Formats: sequence, structure tokens, C-alpha cells
Amino acid sequence: MPRVKHAPASAKRRKKVLKAAKGARGGRSKLLRTAKETVQKGLSYAYRDRKAKKRDYRVLWITRITAGCKKYDILYSRFIKGLKKAKIELNRKMLSELAATDDNAFSKLIKLVKEGK
Repeated sequence: MPRVKHAPASAKRRKKVLKAAKGARGGRSKLLRTAKETVQKGLSYAYRDRKAKKRDYRVLWITRITAGCKKYDILYSRFIKGLKKAKIELNRKMLSELAATDDNAFSKLIKLVKEGK
């Protein structure tokens, strides 16, 4: 029985890899072996950076809250501790949004924290 080289399954597999490598430069998008390497590396970067994205956003939120706290002469750590003590459950994303856009609401939170001392 002759050996099958161009079976539909293997052609589909090759096509899938080359499609995923589309946009890479040179042989990385044309040659199967280098395309496989490119796709594998890209997938590992995608996995890693999905985790890093969450860290990056948290850093951004904390920076915004810190900047908002500086206007009212309070440290970020004391602000967060005061919120916990006052049983105000707002996540950092929402706090940063308030600090950046709604100064009035953020100042009320600061006032609550300062009164709680």
C-alpha cells in the first residue's frame, strides 16, 4: 500500500499552523517548521501576557489612587486601611476611576477615612 503524504488531515494541520503564523516576517509565515516555532512562541507570550496585563492594570489603578490621595495629604496605605476600617468595599478599579474623574466623590471618601481615625 502506498504511503499517503497529502492526506486531508495533515494538510488541514499545516494550514492551521500557517494561518496562525500569518503576519510574521519572511519564512516565519511561509515555512512550516519555522512557522510552528513562531506560533508556539506566540502562544506562550500570549499566556504570559494575559497574566501580566492584570498586574499592569492593578499598578495603574494604585498609581491613580495615590495621585488622588496626594491632593488631600493622605498616604495610599492609610487611605486603603481607613476604607477597610470604615467597611467601605470599593475595589481599586472603581477607586481609581473616582480619583481620576469624580473629584467630589473621592473627596467624600477621603473625609470619611480621616474622620474614622
